[in-house]
Amino acid sequence: MKKRLILATNNKDKIFEISKILDGLQIEILSANDFDDFPDVEETGETLAENATLKAVSVFAKYGLPCVADDTGLEVDYLNGEPGVKSARFAGEGCSYADNNKKLLKLLEGVPTEMRSARFKTVIAFADFEGRIHTVEGILDGIIADDRRGSYGFGYDPVFIVADKTIRLAEMPPEEKNRISHRGRALEKIRPIILRAFKIDT
Repeated sequence: MKKRLILATNNKDKIFEISKILDGLQIEILSANDFDDFPDVEETGETLAENATLKAVSVFAKYGLPCVADDTGLEVDYLNGEPGVKSARFAGEGCSYADNNKKLLKLLEGVPTEMRSARFKTVIAFADFEGRIHTVEGILDGIIADDRRGSYGFGYDPVFIVADKTIRLAEMPPEEKNRISHRGRALEKIRPIILRAFKIDT
C-alpha cells in the first residue's frame, strides 16, 4: 500500500513550507494541488487547536487518508493576545498579508520596544488511519518591529523579530527559518507520531 499523507490546507505558502519540513519521511505528500474537489473548511473554532482539528477531521472524512492540518496565530501581549486565532483575517475577510501587517503596525504605533513582546503559536492536528486526532503545539517568542523588512516567508514574518536575534523571520532563508520556527517546532513534535502511524522505523 502506498504511504500517502494529505496536507489539509488551501494556503500555498503553508503547503510549500510544511512539505519542506516534512521532507524525508518516506511518505508521499499530497495537497490541495492534487485534488479537484479539495474542501475549503470554514475556521469557526475559538482556538487554534479547534481550527486545526476541524480541518483535519473534514479532510479525513472526505478522502479517508491520514492528514496534517495547521492553524497558526500571532499573539501580541500589548494587544491582550490579539490577533491570535483571527490572525489570518485580522484586517478583515479577504485581506492580504500586507493588510494585516499594516493594521498591526498601526495599532502599535508609538509603543516602546519593551512592550511589543509577541509569540507565534502553531497547533498541528494529525488524523491517523482511524481518524483519531493527535495535536501538538510549537511556539516562537519575539517582538514586533516598527516596520516591515525582508523578502522571505509570509504572513507576519516581515514584522516579527525572533527573540535573541536581531533579524525578522522574513530575513531568514527558508532552511534557517524552518529549523527554529513555531511551525517547524510543532512539526518536529508530530513527526514521530506520524512515523508510528505509518509503521516507519526511525
